[in-house]
Amino acid sequence: QVQLVESGGGLVQAGGSLRLSCAASGRSFSTYDMGWFRRAPGKEREFVAGIYWSGSIISYADSVKGRFTISRDNAKNTVFLQMNSLRPEDTAVYYCAARMKLQVRYDYWGQGTQVIVSL
Repeated sequence: QVQLVESGGGLVQAGGSLRLSCAASGRSFSTYDMGWFRRAPGKEREFVAGIYWSGSIISYADSVKGRFTISRDNAKNTVFLQMNSLRPEDTAVYYCAARMKLQVRYDYWGQGTQVIVSL
């Protein structure tokens, strides 16, 4: 099992940047694919970005391509989401998630961190 704790959320003006972190505890972090998801008020949870256990494959939602960057530091059991050029529509609770490599479903979730982007 793995436990996930997000941090780095907050209030930022449109055009600004934030860096989210997700610290994982438990063994074998390097064998988990990691992902970031978000849920905006009144909307379904949606995929934002994902990175394979090896870091070899990275994917992004079209809405964040070119603005967000996901990365991981396996030595520190941490995954990051660098968010630049933030827009009001990026306002959401952001969740970190993990899945064992070669699996489809994300089984482990953090509690979420709030991001609010103001005009």
